[in-house]
Amino acid sequence: MPHFRRHFPAGELTCLDVSGRSLEIGRSRFGDVANFVRFDGSVIPFPDESFDVVFTACVFHHIDDSEHVKLLSEIRRVLVAGGTFVVFEHNPLNPLTVHAVNTCAFDENAKLIRAGHMSQRCRLAGFAKTTRHFRIFFPGALRRLRPLERYLRWLPLGAQYLIAAEK
Repeated sequence: MPHFRRHFPAGELTCLDVSGRSLEIGRSRFGDVANFVRFDGSVIPFPDESFDVVFTACVFHHIDDSEHVKLLSEIRRVLVAGGTFVVFEHNPLNPLTVHAVNTCAFDENAKLIRAGHMSQRCRLAGFAKTTRHFRIFFPGALRRLRPLERYLRWLPLGAQYLIAAEK
């Protein structure tokens, strides 16, 4: 939350989750920074065109593939015209990422999604334009090389990818 507040100082931040416990933890740590709202997993509890930006990080690989387009359409519904959706996901083409996910108890039932598939699902949900970037090519031991990553965003081997989709 402090990172978002720093980059969106005048913005109203809303955190949405299906986990009541996660919302409690967030509220206890950052209740003065953001609003914390329970999500039923189907309908985002806000009117149409409520948000300028929607951001998800490593969420969709925990959701059944058959629900992706429906949820992406719901995200699109709450975005203003010209609004942006940004999704970060783990890259299944990166062997270290696959190993980390396969050995993480939290990711026990996760199914990693290729960036091209996520881009296609965004388009199926009605997003007009998508861009894709790969990131985190160098682990912590090689962090000095991270300034080079901006030149590698096209290479589908980064540990994560982001897709920016415009309504």
